[in-house]
Amino acid sequence: MTDPKPPSTDAFVQAVLTALTSTGAVLMVKDVASGRYQQVEGDVESLIGRARDQVLGHTDAEVFSASQALALRAADQQALAQAGSPATAEHRFERAGGTRQELSVVRLALPEGPDGSRAVLALWQDHSEHRLREAQLRSALDQLEQQHKVNDELRREAQGQHVRDSATGLYQRAHFEEQLRREADLSAREHREFALVAIAIDGLDELAQAHGPQSRQRVLEILGRLLRANTRAMDSPCSLGGERFGILLSGVGLATAHARMEQLRRQCAEHITTLGGQQLSFTVSMGVASYPHTAGTVEHLLKAAEAAQVSARERGGNRVVLASIQFEVA
Repeated sequence: MTDPKPPSTDAFVQAVLTALTSTGAVLMVKDVASGRYQQVEGDVESLIGRARDQVLGHTDAEVFSASQALALRAADQQALAQAGSPATAEHRFERAGGTRQELSVVRLALPEGPDGSRAVLALWQDHSEHRLREAQLRSALDQLEQQHKVNDELRREAQGQHVRDSATGLYQRAHFEEQLRREADLSAREHREFALVAIAIDGLDELAQAHGPQSRQRVLEILGRLLRANTRAMDSPCSLGGERFGILLSGVGLATAHARMEQLRRQCAEHITTLGGQQLSFTVSMGVASYPHTAGTVEHLLKAAEAAQVSARERGGNRVVLASIQFEVA
């Protein structure tokens, strides 16, 4: 059995040209010495807005703008420097009416001719529609991402409305207790400390009787702002109902917690606001307990902090009291 006879070179080249140009590509061959196009195959008019006879035999300077011709010349030089290897370049042309074309051009320096002439073969392809679709897709994805962020923010706000107290903007008790359990589990696993603070407003009922019920609301709002301002993102200040509040200080020991709460106590005592033309001030009593030094369970820690807070109030209020540290007897 004999091998099939290959097609003639001319027939093969013509078949390749037909296949390429059927995809919308344009093939052009440029003489290096003169800079003139020697061969143009494909629908060049649709590609660059110039008829074939306006390109064939002409230079880039005669076909394109000065800046475009300069860019094409630089790309030709790159192809010549990469003799034997194709060089790809991207070109952007402004068409009539402000339409922008995104063209990809693959250039290959052809072997030197018998007379020493040199030429560059260039395969031009228009990627404008593809790039436009890519840009539209990116824009759509960006819009989806922005909408997702907005939805997340709305969802967080909705969740915050359920877990925060409306009067103070602080976490409510259920959320606080959940955070406390998580912190206790984490601290037990990682062998680290955290502090729990119980807070009560001194004489809030008497204050409301003297200045009216609006004074109670004003004091709660002020204390809520001060608690948020004096805690970090990983801490959990909360309203326990009425005049009682709590703070979970994540990863903080007893001494540090005491120093921070003493600063908060002073801010409360020094804060003066007006209501109905009258000055309004308040103080707080605080009890500070820590895990694991004060107690080893959440239940005992809560009781220890509340007992210390009661002790602070019994001593006249406006003070911070540390919970007793339990020493185990061996």
